[in-house]
Amino acid sequence: MSNQKNGAFVIEELNLFYGTKQALKGINLDIPKNRVTALIGPSGCGKSTFLRTLNRMNDLIPNCKVDGLVRYHEEDVYAQNFDVIELRRKVGMVFQKPNPFPMSIFENVAYGLRCQGIKDKTILQLAVKQALIDAALYEEVKDRLKESALSLSGGQQQRLCIARAIAMAPEVILMDEPTSALDPIATAKIEELINELKKDYTIIIVTHNMQQALRISDYTAFFLMGELMEYGETSQVFSHPKKAKTEDYITGRFG
Repeated sequence: MSNQKNGAFVIEELNLFYGTKQALKGINLDIPKNRVTALIGPSGCGKSTFLRTLNRMNDLIPNCKVDGLVRYHEEDVYAQNFDVIELRRKVGMVFQKPNPFPMSIFENVAYGLRCQGIKDKTILQLAVKQALIDAALYEEVKDRLKESALSLSGGQQQRLCIARAIAMAPEVILMDEPTSALDPIATAKIEELINELKKDYTIIIVTHNMQQALRISDYTAFFLMGELMEYGETSQVFSHPKKAKTEDYITGRFG
């Protein structure tokens, strides 16, 4: 699986420090394209920190230092002259709590495109419609596009945030516990959506929900205390974990 042509990201000996505290320790991981990779592990184990290294969101944290290699399409994303803005366009992000902007549903999805200088109304309308269709939201909101995004339910707001990410035509979508603030029905819709989206996108999802990882992911990475304990096909990690710690965690002995 380490053939870069099939890989979205190749990570080698990645260390990350917040000041003197080491949050990630020597992570080696190949993330395949057009698959769902779940990052699991107890709170504070480094999974969200790791997720944020992939689109350099950790750059925004003072005293954060990264060493090792994070390669995206064979390019080192931490190289000095690497285009971070372009990286974040190709590697979109959906957060734990839906965070729609206080503007209309339409303008939420069009926002990134407008920032890129796209002004043509027809292009914007087509892109917004397609993103909402892809995010399985269009039928629910097509008559309310001028209404505030804040009038949507939590689950709809999260799908709107996914549509906003999709509108930028990314290759990868990072999701940081995207359903943890949602009820079971909204969660099921997002999971269904993730299953659809992996045809066109590489998805990397942090989840604290073991059943969710099992339902939606092709690969699972188990993090513990900043280290990558185990990584493999989800079915293998859950049915025949190689490490005792992995087995303890997925069977609920700690976490």
